[in-house]
Amino acid sequence: MMEEEEFEFAEDLEAILHLTPEVQLAIEQVFPSQDPLDRADFNAVEYINTLFPTEQSLANIDDVVNKIRLKIRRLDDNIRTVVRGQTNVGQDGRQALEEAQIAIQQLFGKIKDIKDKAEKSEQMVKEITRDIKQLDHAKRHLTTSITTLNHLHMLAGGVDSLEAMTRKRQYGEVANLLQGVVNVLEHFHKYMGIPQIRQLSERVKAAQSELGTQILADFEEAFPSQGSKRPGGPSNVLRDACQVANVLDPRIKQEIIKKFIRQHLSEYLVLFQENQDVAWLDKIDRRYAWIKRQLLDYEEKYGRMFPEEWCMTERIAVEFCHITRAELAKVMRTRAKEIEVKLLLFAIQRTTNFEGLLAKRFTGCTLTDIPGVRKRPDSPLDPTNPFLEDEAGEEAGTEKDEDLTKKPKAPDNPFHGIVSKCFEPHLYVYIESQDKNLGELIDRFVADFRAQGPPKAGTEEGGAVLPSCADLFVYYKKCMVQCSQLSTGEPMIALTTIFQKFLREYAWKILSGNLPKSSTNSGGLTISSLLKEKEVSEAAKFTVDELCLICSILSTAEYCLATTQQLEEKLKEKVDKVLVERINLTGEMDTFSTVISNSIQLLVQDLDAACDPALTAMSKVEHNHSRVSRC
Repeated sequence: MMEEEEFEFAEDLEAILHLTPEVQLAIEQVFPSQDPLDRADFNAVEYINTLFPTEQSLANIDDVVNKIRLKIRRLDDNIRTVVRGQTNVGQDGRQALEEAQIAIQQLFGKIKDIKDKAEKSEQMVKEITRDIKQLDHAKRHLTTSITTLNHLHMLAGGVDSLEAMTRKRQYGEVANLLQGVVNVLEHFHKYMGIPQIRQLSERVKAAQSELGTQILADFEEAFPSQGSKRPGGPSNVLRDACQVANVLDPRIKQEIIKKFIRQHLSEYLVLFQENQDVAWLDKIDRRYAWIKRQLLDYEEKYGRMFPEEWCMTERIAVEFCHITRAELAKVMRTRAKEIEVKLLLFAIQRTTNFEGLLAKRFTGCTLTDIPGVRKRPDSPLDPTNPFLEDEAGEEAGTEKDEDLTKKPKAPDNPFHGIVSKCFEPHLYVYIESQDKNLGELIDRFVADFRAQGPPKAGTEEGGAVLPSCADLFVYYKKCMVQCSQLSTGEPMIALTTIFQKFLREYAWKILSGNLPKSSTNSGGLTISSLLKEKEVSEAAKFTVDELCLICSILSTAEYCLATTQQLEEKLKEKVDKVLVERINLTGEMDTFSTVISNSIQLLVQDLDAACDPALTAMSKVEHNHSRVSRC
């Protein structure tokens, strides 16, 4: 019976202790154990077989049973201790919770006391500082009032003094006083509703208007617009009046400048009238010499009369340029038939030199319409190509690459074209002259080639580039640079057309026209003709000098092709952006490519003709060998 009850108890206990895999995994992580009894898949039979693997091991069964019972008692003791401990923990937890609640209540009471004390302290501080704040506000208002009254006193006194000094023409004192009065009046801008303030403001405006009228009258008296009266030395009154004009309406300053410059250049309009002999282009130097003397005279007599920031010297020079440009354009329209290229280039050169002198002397800050000067991108330097050299260099190949790269680029001239722009409508004379000069240059190349003959074999010139092509492109470069200094508009397009024309003429007259002519029966022997055993007369071959000439023409055409491409790029850089699409030298490059192809074809033909005797001999040997074999 006891055994049956124990067995049933064991089954019930096993059913109760059957845990889910998740719980079992958690237990193993918290209490890792290697004991087989702690495993979830514990098998009693296997465990007993492990303890008693043989019959002889059953002799120790009592010891094993005692150990297991001892282990069971220890587990029971541990379980009992834990259960009792849990009972005490619950009671201790309730006691700790009650103590925590009591502590929280005490803490809340202390916080409330601190808050009450802080509110009382803040109220006390407000009561203490209330009077201090009132004093601060009173002091601020009092300071503002005193400052405003001082400004008002200064304004009233300044207006009275300003009116008195204006009547006495004491411009030296007026200049500083007027600026101070204007600055003080700005502080009363928000008080213009007050009649007294508004009245003072109107008096200031009236004084400024009276000063402007009075100063203009003084300048008109000193520098009359008409008549032969010539002003003497500078006036201290006028110098002080200029300082006052700086504070007045800008239109007063502009009117003073306009009247003075008009009076200062009135003599120029008389001396260089259209009907005068000195007005023509051949005496254009006299115009620039006259203005140089006038500027020196101005610096000597009136340099200290006008403020430095007015830049009067530059303004006189700029107005002279505008007048000169209009006068030159008018006289050139009237006498257009008398304009020759040398005269035109002389006038342009003198004018551009004068514009360069202005750029060295002045900054251009007074210009209102500065002609755009394009910045050209830097390009790699090649001493063999004139279009890849620095434009400021002397001639092609006269400077080393490193010297050219180290040379600083000249700054843009803000005065470029301020006068020389008037010559642009007449640049057709220059273009026609270049057309004529290039035609003569090509004719000279042809004559020199005929006189000197083709390059000889065995010399340094044999097979080298013809020197005439380098001369042609150097001349092209000079024309391009010169024309770009004159204009970057339609004249550049016209010059490009001239360049295209003479590039084709050079390719036809100098290159293609001098290629040796091949005979009709000099096509050479072919393999098919040899196989047919056709008798062919001996083909005509080129001499060594002719081969040297073909190689020279080939090298020259290749040089011209590469240089023409660079010429096209340079023209596109210099011409106005809106005209870039009209620059196209593709047709001329194709012409040089055709010359290259024809030259190579002649050389291949000569090589083919040179192989004819050997091929003929080989054909005869093969033919004789075949006849011997048949015999």
